[in-house]
Amino acid sequence: MPSTPAFSDPVPASVADTGEITRQQWKWSALAGMASYLDAGSIVALGAGLAVFQTYLNLSNGAIGALAAIGPNAIGCAIGALGGGWLGDKLGRKFIYQYDLMVYAAGILCIALAVNQEMLFVGTFVVGIAVGVDVPTSLALVGELAPAKARGKLLGFTQVAWCLGPVVVLCLALVLAPLGMLGIRIVFLHLFVAAIVTWAMRRGLTESARWKEASKAAPAPKHQVKALFAGANFRALVWTATIYLFWNLAAGTAGIFTPYIIRTLNAGSQAASVALSSAGFVIMMIVTVTVFMRFSDRNHATRKRLWAIGAVMQIIAYALFLFLPFNIPVIIANIVLFTGGAALAGEAFYKVFSQELFPTMLRGTAQGFTFGFARIILGIWSFFVPILASAGIGKIAGLLTLFLTISGAVGYFFMPDTSGKSLEQIETERAQA
Repeated sequence: MPSTPAFSDPVPASVADTGEITRQQWKWSALAGMASYLDAGSIVALGAGLAVFQTYLNLSNGAIGALAAIGPNAIGCAIGALGGGWLGDKLGRKFIYQYDLMVYAAGILCIALAVNQEMLFVGTFVVGIAVGVDVPTSLALVGELAPAKARGKLLGFTQVAWCLGPVVVLCLALVLAPLGMLGIRIVFLHLFVAAIVTWAMRRGLTESARWKEASKAAPAPKHQVKALFAGANFRALVWTATIYLFWNLAAGTAGIFTPYIIRTLNAGSQAASVALSSAGFVIMMIVTVTVFMRFSDRNHATRKRLWAIGAVMQIIAYALFLFLPFNIPVIIANIVLFTGGAALAGEAFYKVFSQELFPTMLRGTAQGFTFGFARIILGIWSFFVPILASAGIGKIAGLLTLFLTISGAVGYFFMPDTSGKSLEQIETERAQA
C-alpha cells in the first residue's frame, strides 16, 4: 500500500497511476463530487417545488417552462459550464474552487427567500451558472488524480454524490410536504448550508499536479481552444456530446419534471410523486456502487456490455408509456428501468470518457462545451415539456424513447478503448492515431 500524501499536498501523476486509491484521493474526490451533489440537488429541489411555486406565485405553464430552462438543469448551467471549463484550464482547478460555491450559495438563498417571481428567476439563473462553472473543473480534478485502473471507480463515486443530493432533497421535500411553501424553503436552505460547508472544506485543496505540469508547456490559449475542433479531439468532442445530449434530454426531464407530470396528470399526489422520484435516485445509487464502480475499469468489452444493458433498460422504460396507461404501477416500472439503466449507460460513463479523451489543458474546456451544449438543448426542450405534458404522456414518451435509442447506439458502436490506461498513454495514442 503506497503511503498517503499529506492532505494539502498535490497528488503526483506517478502516485495517481499506481492502480491503488489512497485516502487522500477518496477525500478529494468526495469534495469535488459535492459539485454533483449540489448540481443534482438543486435541479430536483426546483422540480419538487415547481407545483408549489406555481400556486404560490401564480406562475403560468410558460413561466414554469422558462424557470426550468434558465436554471441548473439547462441554460444557466450551460453558460457557467462554457466559461468555467475554459477558466479551469486557463487559470487552474483551484481558482474555480475559491469563488464559485459562494455564488451558488447566494443564488440558493435568493430562491429560498423568494417572495416574488423576480427573486425566484434571478436565484435560479445564478445557481445554474455556479453549478455549470463548478462541475467540469471538479470532474477534471478527479480524473487527474485518479489511478489509471480505478478512474471509473472514483468518477463513479462522484455519481453517487449526484444521486445522494436528490435523495436527501426529495426525502426532505416528502417529510416537509405538509408545510407547503415553508417546506420548500427549508429544502433550499439545506443546499445553502451544504454549499458553505463544502466551500470551507475545499480550502484545503491544492492545484492538480497534472495541470501544473501541463500548463508549463502549454501553447497560447487561443491555440488550445482551436485544437479542440480538429483531429482526435474533435471526434471525441462529437462523440461525448452526442451520447450526453440525447441521454440528458431524458434524464433532465425525469429529474425536474417527474413530480410535476405525476401531479398535473393526476397520477398521484405531491407526496407520492416526490417519493417515487426519490426511490429512483436510490436505485441509481445502488447500481452505481454495486455494478458501475466495481466493473467499469475492468476492460473495454465489459464497458461496452454495461453500456448495452443500461441503454436497453432505459429505452424500454419510456417505451412502456407508449403502450400502457400512465398510472402508478407503470410509473414505478419506468423509474426502476430508467434509473437502473442510467447508472450503466449515462452520466457516469460520460464523466469517465470526458476525462480520458482530452489532453489536460483542454479537459475542462471540452467537458464544459459538451456539458453546456447539452444543457442549452435541454433548456429549449424544457420550454415545451409542460405544454406537451398537458396533452398527455404519449408525445413526451415517444421522443424520449427516440433520444435514448440514439444515445445508446452511438455510445455502444463508437466507444473508444481507453480502459486501464493512464491519461498520458491515452493522449499519446490518440495523437499518433
